Amino acid sequence: MTSNMRLENPSPLTVGFDLDMTLIDSRPGIKACYEALSAETGVPIDADLAVTRLGPPLDQELAHWFPANEIPAVADRYREMYPTYAIAPTPAMPGAREAVAAVRAAGGRAIVVTAKHEPNAKLHLEHLGIEPDAVIGWLWAEAKAEALEEYGASVYVGDHLGDVRGARTAGALSVVVPTGPCSAEELRAEGADVVLPDLTAFPAWLASYSATARA
Repeated sequence: MTSNMRLENPSPLTVGFDLDMTLIDSRPGIKACYEALSAETGVPIDADLAVTRLGPPLDQELAHWFPANEIPAVADRYREMYPTYAIAPTPAMPGAREAVAAVRAAGGRAIVVTAKHEPNAKLHLEHLGIEPDAVIGWLWAEAKAEALEEYGASVYVGDHLGDVRGARTAGALSVVVPTGPCSAEELRAEGADVVLPDLTAFPAWLASYSATARA
């Protein structure tokens, strides 16, 4: 995978992708990590419930299970445990590899912008053989606009209401897939520009979008 260097000469087409429940189905791995964290700390965590609301930063989920003063240390421990428990069980979402490849085929660059701990995000992509041009972590919702603007992304693909807000803040086209915790109706109501059934539909959409942009 290329290093996380800033692009000095962005191509005319730069597409950003969210990670959890957009490019990867992180539910099995995150569930395993929460179960291990619960066993280690002795604090009950409903891992099945936790994985139904993926998207926001880790601290927001931990706040359901731990006192506020314990969250920073527990979050650090979770991130330490994550490579052991969460990488191997996590598959790519249907169409994920093809979506990134479609951006390259169109002469563009693909970046991943995620709220996840950046080193762990890179581990997922390396394990699955998905090679974006850059991976930027620790950004959620409107804050994702920082990376989208810096890289000149004109499209951002996600699955969460926060992804729609991030795209809108950056002035990028919001393309969403209802493969995470948010329904197509909720994503439309938030203002998503394009709603696809899943990423398998992305290459055809991108071809149409690129043709229109060149016209």
